[in-house]
Amino acid sequence: MHHHSAATHQAEVYLKTIPGGTSVIDAATVLKGRNATNADAFKYQAGVFAQAPCGSDDLRISIRGSGIQTGLNATRSGIMFLFDDIPLTTPIGTVNELQEPLGIRYTEILRGGNGMDFGSTQLGGAINYVTQTGYNSQRYQARVEAGSFGYVKEQLSSGSVIGKSDYYISVTNSYRAGYQDNTKSTNFGVNFNYGYKFNDRVDTRLFVRYRQTSEGNPFYLTRDQIRENPKQVQTGYAGLGTQTIEPGTTFVADRTTIHIDDQSKLVAGFAYLNAPMNHELGSTSSLYDIDYATGMVDYTRNDNLLGHNSDTDIGIYTSHDLTATIDNRVRVKSAYPDYAIGTLVTRSHLGGSDTVLHVRNNTEIFHNFWLTAAGALSYTPRSGSQTYPQTSSFSQNALYFAPRAGFRYVITPNVEIYGNVTRSVQSPQDWQYLSGAVYTSGIAKGLTSGWVNLKPQTATTFEFGTNGHFKGTEWSVSYYHSAVHNELLSVMTPLSELYNNATYGNASATTHQGVETSFHSTLYKWQGNIISLRQAYTFQSFRFNHDSTWGHNYIPGIPRHFYQGELHLDMKNGFYTSFDVEVSSSVLASYDNQYKAAPYHIYNFDIGYLWPNKHRQVFLSLHNLANKHYATGVVPVYSTANGQQPAAMLSGDGFGIFGGVSIGFN
Repeated sequence: MHHHSAATHQAEVYLKTIPGGTSVIDAATVLKGRNATNADAFKYQAGVFAQAPCGSDDLRISIRGSGIQTGLNATRSGIMFLFDDIPLTTPIGTVNELQEPLGIRYTEILRGGNGMDFGSTQLGGAINYVTQTGYNSQRYQARVEAGSFGYVKEQLSSGSVIGKSDYYISVTNSYRAGYQDNTKSTNFGVNFNYGYKFNDRVDTRLFVRYRQTSEGNPFYLTRDQIRENPKQVQTGYAGLGTQTIEPGTTFVADRTTIHIDDQSKLVAGFAYLNAPMNHELGSTSSLYDIDYATGMVDYTRNDNLLGHNSDTDIGIYTSHDLTATIDNRVRVKSAYPDYAIGTLVTRSHLGGSDTVLHVRNNTEIFHNFWLTAAGALSYTPRSGSQTYPQTSSFSQNALYFAPRAGFRYVITPNVEIYGNVTRSVQSPQDWQYLSGAVYTSGIAKGLTSGWVNLKPQTATTFEFGTNGHFKGTEWSVSYYHSAVHNELLSVMTPLSELYNNATYGNASATTHQGVETSFHSTLYKWQGNIISLRQAYTFQSFRFNHDSTWGHNYIPGIPRHFYQGELHLDMKNGFYTSFDVEVSSSVLASYDNQYKAAPYHIYNFDIGYLWPNKHRQVFLSLHNLANKHYATGVVPVYSTANGQQPAAMLSGDGFGIFGGVSIGFN
């Protein structure tokens, strides 16, 4: 069995109680190589498809088909994200810019309905980032990464325990000129927390995150453009300076834990999020002024019922819009010759909240056989209004119950099987409702004028799997089948792309199914030296059932086959090296299934040295050794015509060399 660091042990113990697909990412493993974006951190995770298009913070991530069709926007959908058990996801979605991988202790991934303990009712589940504290960090630490495409990333951090208090602070700064034209990105961030133990049973922790980013946007390319010159900008966008600016996003939260007795615990938390954004992606600037407030309470207890172990979790979280205004203003004078730059074009207001009450009980019916019963009540009202240049509005309420049942059987101490059935419900992000008709005249011509009455996406998912370890191999294998109703799909048209819009709508009945696997094997050991192999393979098939237009076509945007494997050598003296491969099947790029991105395989090589018993490290990483031209992401178009190739693909990085140094001491 592979022993992970003590930092992840508590998380692993908890996740083993869940009858379904879960995993933990230990930051100590990830830190052996480059940590440019979250895509570096999410490698080798069963069922997780994560890419960083253009090398930026705009993480495109999908679990079981969730939210991958949204393109280069600043919010993710379909997965509930949390910082230290406190929801980051709001009615507008999940902002990307705060998800800095450095400063994280470990990350919990709960796929699909397995995220219900956090209150997630979304198809993709939940991802919880757990931050470093003064109890598990060096007093002084410095890290520098640098390499190809003008990439430089710096981190200074400090953590310590002072009596009943502790603190951790991490400051990061990075710059990347970009592999592709107009993909320059910069960011600066601060991650701080302060904890205080009142006594052995009560403690509290304050969290503050701040981050500002700027990212160039080259828009999408065709398959031939990717093959011939993946560094180019889409025709028509060269020289426009298209970019997204997040001038300073702030997340302030507090979490208080009360151990009522040895069997029960209460956790209460709140968060405030302020996330201004400026999307300069076309002839107008889209200026977002958004504030959210979130609160959560969670109660857990362990009992003995008629001689059987039983644990219960009851929780509620709620997230509310405080302010959510979107202004479109003139940015390109030639497109609006009669108006000054900065003139208001449209103004929209968003309103909404997410409130989820969730209950779960695990009971050991007989020795090593556990039954799980759970449910969540989800209330997600949405509203919106446009006040300029014309007035329009909508309002919607959605109340749903999402039940869950499962079993877990520990056949031997090393092997277990599990199964579950879960109902999921996912309301649209509030800005997606602005997908109606467009203005046909006036200053706002071409921009969206109306709202659509989108329905929440629901699904019933069956999952069966196994995990364990045997003769040096740890494994996790899950099969799932989701019957999805009113699936929220987006489509890009030439007109919508011009105005940085996508059309959102509810699909007819669809089916998602797949297999999620991961294996970590020790191949050979001698005198404290280890050769190991990590592998993750995901098969995913998403189809329309009997659509009036698309019949049984596959839903585009996702590779059916995705594999990552790494052969790793760890020496007792601290030297390590690895060779890894990433393989993707072709990705459909149109709903008519007539257009697709080419399949690809890319190879990477890492070498490094960790000083034994010291917090010092150097590494060198070679990425995309064969300089493969490939699309790292696809944003689907409606259909193809006359054999033409629509621009629908995002370019992946070419060959790059990166190095890093990290030094820490107490």
